[in-house]
Amino acid sequence: MSHPTPSYPYRTTHEDLRIPLSDGTRLFARIWRPVTDEPVPAVLEYSAGRLTDWTAAEDARRHPWYAGHGHAGVRVDLRGHGNSDGLPGGVLADGVEVIAWLAARPWCNGRIGLLGHGPGATTALALAARTPDTVRAVVAAHPEGGHHHGGALLADGLHTRAAARLADAARPPDPRYTGDDWRRMWLERLDALEPPAHAWLVEPPSPGPAPSPAPAPTPVLAISSWTDPSCTAVLRLVEESAAPARALIGAWPPGLPDDALPETLRWWDQWLSDIDTGVLKEPALRSRLGRRWTGDDPWPSPDVRTIHYGLDGPLRTAGTASDDRFVHVRSPQHTGLNAGAHRPLGRAADLPPDQREEDGRSVCFDSVPLPEPLELLGAPALRLRLRPTATGGHITARLCDVAPDGTSTLITRGVLATTPSSSPSAEATIELAAAGHAVPPGHRLRLALSSAYWPWIWPDRDTGGFDLDPSHSTLALPVRHLAADAGTAPVTFKPPHLPDAPPVHLTEPLTARPERLTIHDIARHEWRTELTPAADGTRTHPDGLVRDEHTVTAYRILTGDPLSAEARTDRTLRMERPDIGWDITLQTRTELRCDATHFIARTHLTALEAGTTVFTRTWHQRFPR
Repeated sequence: MSHPTPSYPYRTTHEDLRIPLSDGTRLFARIWRPVTDEPVPAVLEYSAGRLTDWTAAEDARRHPWYAGHGHAGVRVDLRGHGNSDGLPGGVLADGVEVIAWLAARPWCNGRIGLLGHGPGATTALALAARTPDTVRAVVAAHPEGGHHHGGALLADGLHTRAAARLADAARPPDPRYTGDDWRRMWLERLDALEPPAHAWLVEPPSPGPAPSPAPAPTPVLAISSWTDPSCTAVLRLVEESAAPARALIGAWPPGLPDDALPETLRWWDQWLSDIDTGVLKEPALRSRLGRRWTGDDPWPSPDVRTIHYGLDGPLRTAGTASDDRFVHVRSPQHTGLNAGAHRPLGRAADLPPDQREEDGRSVCFDSVPLPEPLELLGAPALRLRLRPTATGGHITARLCDVAPDGTSTLITRGVLATTPSSSPSAEATIELAAAGHAVPPGHRLRLALSSAYWPWIWPDRDTGGFDLDPSHSTLALPVRHLAADAGTAPVTFKPPHLPDAPPVHLTEPLTARPERLTIHDIARHEWRTELTPAADGTRTHPDGLVRDEHTVTAYRILTGDPLSAEARTDRTLRMERPDIGWDITLQTRTELRCDATHFIARTHLTALEAGTTVFTRTWHQRFPR
C-alpha cells in the first residue's frame, strides 16, 4: 500500500512479512520503503517491543519519516515475541541473520544502520560488533547497563524490569497477523517461560555507576538524558570508541526523542548514503547545561578541569566529634524513598523531589555559598578514608545544589558496596553518575552520605554503617570553564516534521492511582512506597485491538531492619479483538525478599482465554546473596 508524503523527498510504501532464518524460524517484520528504482540503505530496529501494538504508534511516525527521506525503516520482533515464531533466545545470532537478509534484498544497497533504545540500544551495539562489514552506523539511545551499581544490587531496576519482561513474554501472538496458529504458539511460549530474575541476581557486580556497553567498531551516535543512568555509559562510548562517535545528552525521557530525529537522519545520510552532512564537524558532546545547549570537542573536554574539595575544608559537616577524627554514618533503612525512579519515564513523580528529607537522614558536608556560578560537566568521584570493618557495607553519596531558602536539588549520586577489611586504613572510591548542572552563585554544594538507599539499592544485611575520616577524604568535581562557549556558534536543533501517529484512544481509569505514593505506618516503623506506571488504562488501536493494563508496584521496609525489605508487582493485562471474540487476560505477581544468606523470589502467572484459565504456574526460587 502506498500513500503520498508531500513534505518528504520520497513517497513511501510499507508491508508486513516474515524473515526466514536458517533453522526454519520466521521473524515477523514491518518494512517502510521509499518509492524509488534505486537501491537504498536500511535502518533496522530489532527489539522485543511488539511492533503491532506496544510500539505501533511510534513506529508509524518514525519509520515512515526515515523512508520519506530515502532510508528503508525496518522493525522486527525478536524470536518468541510479538508475532514471531519460536521461543525466546538467540537474539544476537538471529540478528546477524536478519542483517544479512536485509542487505541481500534487491531494493537494499547493502548498507545497514542499527537503531535502538533501552535494551534495544545495547543489542544494536553488540550486533554492530558482529557485523562490521554490513552495519555502517548505529544510533543508540539510553543504552541499558547491568543490574548492579557500584557493586550493589539494584532493587528498583531489578524487580520492576523482571516483572515487566515476564508479563511481556507471556503475551500471545495476535491472530490478526498469525491466523489460527496463534494459540499453539502462545501455549508453547507459556510452557517455556522462566522468570528473568535468576540471571540478573547472579550476574557479576560491576564496579562503576553503570556498566558501559562495549564500543562498536562502527560510527555511533549515542543519546541520553542527565536524569537517566545511561548518561555515564554514553560519555564512555564517545571517549572509548575507535570509530567516529558523537553524543547528545538532554532532558529527555528514555526512548528516541523527536528533537533528536533530524540528527539521526544526518547520521544515516553521512554513513549510509555518502552524503557529507557535517556531522563530523559537530562537537563530540552536545549537552543541555542549565537552560542552554553547549558543545564540547573533543571529549574529555580541555575546558573541563578537576577541582578537589576536601571534606574537612571547602566542605564541612557538623557531625565530627571533638575526640575522634572519624565521622559515623548510620542511616535508617528507609533512606532513599525520595530517590525518584531509577529510569525516569518523563512523569513528574519520576524525578527526585526536594532532598531535604533525605539530607536529614544522611551525614552532610556543605560548602560556603558560591561567589560565582559553577558548571559541572562529567562524572564526579569521591575518595574516602574509612575505618576498617569486618563486614563491609553500602555507601551512597549524593551531590546536591542547595538554594539560599534551603531547597536541596539532586545533581548526581553514586553507590559503592565495600568489602571487609582488616588493614589499618581502608580506602574507597565512589564513582558518581555523570552530570551536567549549573549551580548559581549564592547556592551551596552539599555532599550527603548514607549507609542505605532503598528502594534503589537492595539493603546490605548489616546495619552498622561506616566511619570516615574527613581529613583524608576528597570530592573531585569536573568543573567546566565559564568562558568555554566564548566565540563558538550556539548549539541548535531543527524540529522534524513527522507524520501523525495512528489514533490510539486512551481511556484512563475512573479512579486513577497516584503515580507514587509513600505511606508511613508509625506504629510498625514501616515505610511503603507504591508506584503506578503510565501504561495503566484502556487503549483502543486503529486496527481494533483493545489493550487494558493495570499495574501496582510496592516496596516496603522497616526502619531498623534491612532483612524486612520486600518488593512486589501485581499486573493485569487484557487484550481483546471484539470483532472475532478474541479475549486474553494475563495476571502476574512477582515478589522478591531476602534473608541473611539468600534472595527469595516468588513469581505467579495465570493466563485466561475468554475468562477460562488455560495456564497457571508459580515459581519459587532462592539465590545466594
